[in-house]
Amino acid sequence: MGKRIYRSIKEPIRNDPTPDQKWRGDDKGLVLCWEVGRELAVVQPKLAKRAQRGELPMLSWKGGVKRNPKKKKKTGSFCYLAQWQGLRGDDLDIKLSEKQTIKCSRTGVKVVYSMETTIFAVP
Repeated sequence: MGKRIYRSIKEPIRNDPTPDQKWRGDDKGLVLCWEVGRELAVVQPKLAKRAQRGELPMLSWKGGVKRNPKKKKKTGSFCYLAQWQGLRGDDLDIKLSEKQTIKCSRTGVKVVYSMETTIFAVP
């Protein structure tokens, strides 16, 4: 799974993609998550500014950081990372074979993002 999912912020948001295009393609739904983030930035510009400052706000997917976190390290989903990139106005750029770590600028919590769904299972 050494594939890189990339899409330029200059590309328009897709118009009414099919369920297969949304979730079952090579991008594993990451393009859709990124597009949702872009749309969210339009309706919640304050949230977008927070993300642009490097904060990891709570979004639709696992990977955001609450105000007073108990742990200083956690795991997150590539779906969160894609939505966050869209919210920030960044290109979608995720390498599926590599975990990515981001430190929240507000809380100092490090979040490791991955495509591994087993890390999200409840023990």
